[in-house]
Amino acid sequence: MLFLLFPLTCRAETVKTGAQVLSEQGFLPLQGKRFALVTNQSAMVGDTHLLALMEQKGVKPALIFSPEHGLKGKAEDGVKLADDVSAPVPVKSLYGASKKPRPDDLNGIDLMVFDIQDAGARFYTYISTMGLAMQAAAEAGIPFMVLDRPNPLGGDYVAGFVREQIPGSFTSLYPIPLAHGLTVGELAGMIKGERMLPDLEKLDLRVVRMQGWQREMRWQDTGLAWVATSPNLAAIESVLLYPGTGLLEGTGASEGRGSTRPFQIAGWPGIDAKALALRLNEAQLPGLRFDPLQFTPVRLPGVSSAPKYRDREVAGVSIEITDYRKVLPVETGVALLAALQAALPEKSRALFFRGGIDDMAGSPQLRKGLQDGEAATAIEARWTPGVKRFLEQRKPYLLY
Repeated sequence: MLFLLFPLTCRAETVKTGAQVLSEQGFLPLQGKRFALVTNQSAMVGDTHLLALMEQKGVKPALIFSPEHGLKGKAEDGVKLADDVSAPVPVKSLYGASKKPRPDDLNGIDLMVFDIQDAGARFYTYISTMGLAMQAAAEAGIPFMVLDRPNPLGGDYVAGFVREQIPGSFTSLYPIPLAHGLTVGELAGMIKGERMLPDLEKLDLRVVRMQGWQREMRWQDTGLAWVATSPNLAAIESVLLYPGTGLLEGTGASEGRGSTRPFQIAGWPGIDAKALALRLNEAQLPGLRFDPLQFTPVRLPGVSSAPKYRDREVAGVSIEITDYRKVLPVETGVALLAALQAALPEKSRALFFRGGIDDMAGSPQLRKGLQDGEAATAIEARWTPGVKRFLEQRKPYLLY
């Protein structure tokens, strides 16, 4: 793997993303190239989108590939998107008829560039899009360049089961922990080096590194403004909780879709909200406070058209972040699952888990442990050996 290295500072007030670094270099590696760009609305440099910066420097992609939610990030999760070949630069969807660039799309292309902000969770699909685009580049015999961006959860926080199912699904493609602690550039190197996808051995992988980012930084430490990476991850608070509260999507509980605070609130109709908040507060989850809450999910076109329990009152909790540096997202999600399941009447507990939970968790051990009444801490202890192996495995691919 070729790393495009630029001077690093020990600590910067503002982190420079790979896109900013490349822009300040005048996009020299792209000059004279016929390149394809995998991107969406999150590819911002300050107040300016990458495409606008390229235009200012006389650089223009020949083709754009867009991931789930589309180029502008306005489509709801799971909505299949069509190509827009009538645009000034043709846009091909990688969340429609195909999730991987087709060979015909890459005819005459010299280079593929990836710049999308990730959320740091294995089941967030942008990293799956990246891997499949890497495969397409390898098959076409063209280089693949990643413009690196921060992991919003930081580079030191790693938690959750390493994905066991083989082959993986689009929402759980790689054998990595749920929260992997890698930037997209680091992950790209690991996908190639550990052969997490086939046929990448000869890929010419290039990473434009950030300046100023350090592993202990969470998003709030970077000095960068958060841009909604998808309709329900508009707030950084939602992002910080997402690897844990996102697991609720594999259950019958509400994860807060259909509200202004998705992944920051959770509940189930008819349960005792005060008792749920008390139980969770007694668990002393670091950096968090749980307040009882009654909320009613509603239809939000373009964000959540069919949320669970639409127009029905839900009892639950509001998850308040008191110290973002201390929050353990995945552990919080496991504790929340355990508390919600325990709050249900016996006859409702059989309805708690839905299809997809094992895929999201990466292992059936989470579901089975909760169904058997195991404590959240006992379940967390089971993923520790896998996390330790992963931490050793990832060392050669760390860039910061």
